Amino acid sequence: MKKVVLSMFMCALVLHAGLTDFKTIEAAKEAYESKAYGKSAALLRSLETKSPQKAYDLGNALYKAKHYKEAIKAYEKAKGVEEATRLHNLGNSYFQQQQWDKAIKAYEEALKEGASSDTKFNLELAKKAKERKEQKKKQQQKEKQKQQKKQQQKKEKKQNKEQKKQQNKEQQKQNQQKQEKKQQQKQEKKKQPSKKKGEQKKKQNENKEQGKKRSQEKKPSKEEKASQKKQEQAQQAKPSKEQKRKAQAIKRLLKKMQKGKTPTMLYQMGGGKPKREEGVNPW
Repeated sequence: MKKVVLSMFMCALVLHAGLTDFKTIEAAKEAYESKAYGKSAALLRSLETKSPQKAYDLGNALYKAKHYKEAIKAYEKAKGVEEATRLHNLGNSYFQQQQWDKAIKAYEEALKEGASSDTKFNLELAKKAKERKEQKKKQQQKEKQKQQKKQQQKKEKKQNKEQKKQQNKEQQKQNQQKQEKKQQQKQEKKKQPSKKKGEQKKKQNENKEQGKKRSQEKKPSKEEKASQKKQEQAQQAKPSKEQKRKAQAIKRLLKKMQKGKTPTMLYQMGGGKPKREEGVNPW
């Protein structure tokens, strides 16, 4: 960057200064020329005057002392003093602070006021510096996004790993539960035949007891047997209605035969041919 352009140091201040101020101004000038810029700035600050010329010279001393932030304030108060040079120096102060937009603006205004080629050179430097800053910023943003994406992918990968681990754990648990259930069913299945056999045996015993009970209930006592036998004998001794009817019919027939002397044929019980009575014809 081209150096700062300085004015005729403190010429206006000398014209309006008193004896004491003159000595202070001379001391500040000597300090500036001997590169004691901080001492020069301090002496200028001690002057009671608040003129734009004092602010301008103070800005130059502060700039050379590398107090750029304070130099900017001083140059801002020095409006009207050698505008092209003041704006050039103001742009340099912003340039040192890397405030590229403000530096570019100050240089462009200085060129409008008829600044030298040095201002144009510094303007190009400021524009390039701004472009580099923007490119660097874009690169940093891109790198940041890349890093964030990488971190996000890493995070997602970790989450997926944890999720898969959890799923495997749950699957193992389910498989274990299924295995336990299967084993339990197998054990219950083994128990079922013996249980069923026991139930069948129990049922058989119950049926046996019930049958025994029924047989006991159906079996008649001795008295019942005797009574039943008497009833059967009485029924056998007592002729039925049909037997009575047949007996009456036979009786009537015998009477008729006796009256008409009709021969009779007697049959022996137990079968065989009929036996005819001697001396009796059948017709």
